[in-house]
Amino acid sequence: MKLVAGLGNPGVRYAFTRHNVGFWVLDVLERRGWVSLNRYMHRALCGRGRIGGKEVFFARPITYMNRSGEALVPLLGYLGLGAEDLLVVYDDVALPTGRLRLRGRGSAGGHKGIASVICGLGTDGFNRLRIGVGPPPPGVELPDFVLSKFSPKEREKMEGLVEEAADAVEVFVTAGLTEAMNRYNASS
Repeated sequence: MKLVAGLGNPGVRYAFTRHNVGFWVLDVLERRGWVSLNRYMHRALCGRGRIGGKEVFFARPITYMNRSGEALVPLLGYLGLGAEDLLVVYDDVALPTGRLRLRGRGSAGGHKGIASVICGLGTDGFNRLRIGVGPPPPGVELPDFVLSKFSPKEREKMEGLVEEAADAVEVFVTAGLTEAMNRYNASS
């Protein structure tokens, strides 16, 4: 089994912000019928599903981004999974808008949600699907940028990227990280 977690901030105020694209991916997977996020456990909305015959547990931490590890670490323990069984889906300002990158480990790269997960797990050895939201424009502070909503043109581009990210999650679950990296790191 794998645990797939989409990061973001709870509440209507943050619904369509850059920081919530991880939540958007879970929305797509739910719309595709792979899961229903209808259980509250360990400070996350959760659901169990199957993709290509493989069991998956999905989680949307509602701890706010910077405390994501407080939900994911207990969920891994509850499920009896290790860090290597986790895929975290989140926004990344270091990637241009429209780019995806999967990797099996690495630093937080300044992302406080990922820093929280690393701190809670005591390792950076977990899988990530980074969704590029681009860097802040000159004169805009990083927190203001990631908590801002996309322009209509950007949002249209992001909706396509989020669909592709959901495809990448499906490949990760059914064929593994290497296959997902081969397909999606090169294409975006």
